[in-house]
Amino acid sequence: MADWYTNFANSGLGTTITKQLGLPRPAELRRYEPGEPLLPGPVVVGSAGQGRLRDTVTAVLRDAGVTVQSPVTADGGTDGEKPGAVVLDATGLTGPADLAAAHDFLAPAIKRLRRSGRVLVLADPPSDADSPAQAAARQAVDGLVRSIAKELLNGSTANAVYVPEGAEGSLASPLRFFLSGRSAYVDGQLLTLSAADVPAGEDDGKPLAGRVAVVTGAARGIGAAIAKVMARDGAHVVAVDIPAAGDNLASVANEIGGTAFQLDITADDAPQRLVEHLRERHGGVDVVVHNAGITRDKLLVNMDAARWNTVMAVNLQAQLDLTQALLDADGVLKPDARIVCVSSQSGIAGNRGQTNYAASKAGVIGMVRAWAPEFAKRGATINAVAPGFIVTEMTAKMPFGTREIGSRINSLQQGGLPVDVAETIAWLSQPGSAGVNGQTVRVCGQSLLGA
Repeated sequence: MADWYTNFANSGLGTTITKQLGLPRPAELRRYEPGEPLLPGPVVVGSAGQGRLRDTVTAVLRDAGVTVQSPVTADGGTDGEKPGAVVLDATGLTGPADLAAAHDFLAPAIKRLRRSGRVLVLADPPSDADSPAQAAARQAVDGLVRSIAKELLNGSTANAVYVPEGAEGSLASPLRFFLSGRSAYVDGQLLTLSAADVPAGEDDGKPLAGRVAVVTGAARGIGAAIAKVMARDGAHVVAVDIPAAGDNLASVANEIGGTAFQLDITADDAPQRLVEHLRERHGGVDVVVHNAGITRDKLLVNMDAARWNTVMAVNLQAQLDLTQALLDADGVLKPDARIVCVSSQSGIAGNRGQTNYAASKAGVIGMVRAWAPEFAKRGATINAVAPGFIVTEMTAKMPFGTREIGSRINSLQQGGLPVDVAETIAWLSQPGSAGVNGQTVRVCGQSLLGA
């Protein structure tokens, strides 16, 4: 599936028509392709205050083969190569006055940013501030980044990462993700890292090599895309779906060299069957992606119990039951396992006619947050991904007007693709993402709905 309007608007005829009619022309987003460099151009790195991360950022980027420019060469002049990204180390903020330095650095650098460029701001969490003034300055980063994301053009994005003291070693993986094409549809988001033991020597081309990954709801749509990206990154994928989807499931599994496992995840014996399958066939599991989900839309006042209960069973209770069974099964869930749960923008913003769906997806976010400390004790992580408007066979069946409005009311003016969700999930599944735990990452192009 593709965003038809984006493709049309960027065609020869479409460019002419949209220009004459004054219609928006969404940019073609830079998406990850194996073997391509992290960025198409250099990165400008600067600081606001006495930041502590600039050397770390510079070292990570140079290890990735990226040229690092100083702010002096991006001070508004037109000479030199245009940057592919701008990174601001704002960990030195002590009060609102320091924000002037952020403006002085960002304004000229962003002005020269390439198409599909990246802006990333690193800061300390406001909750760790020593004074109200410092907390205010750190919280200001939130509004700064979200507003920059809405101002950027040509497929560029802006995001922020809060890096508490002691979590510096967790920064490399999020830094590479937010600057790469993997984060094409992640925009206006803020992530908080935690301290963790991050393994060294990860293969950037095959970061999931040697790992076993379970993907539920893998027979089609976003689930199939997740399975394909996980396999591309080196994982052996156990593709799970209901028996009625057996043919599609087998097709996906065969295409990626994985295995198919037919399972109704709401069945009473589903947790035990999954545990036994993983123990006997694979010796355990490294990654679990709870993707399976359904909708049974109806206004709450017209919704019968069956619609409510079915959605809750598939979208939320099954994730709870399967995860608990894996935690209880000695040795099946690997010590550094990664669990990624698919939530939804509806779980954050709500949606008319989707009280059951939105409630279930909000519940996923609460579940992830509550389980994160226990997973951290194991060296494991659990996170959620909340897609916005993603172009799929399901959204293609929506009424034309509803579909077009839903896909345009975001900063990138277009719907995301299943691969955008898959790339974010694959990133959270990497061993190097050990410092990302209990977080919810929206893949929504900075949708104007919700936070």
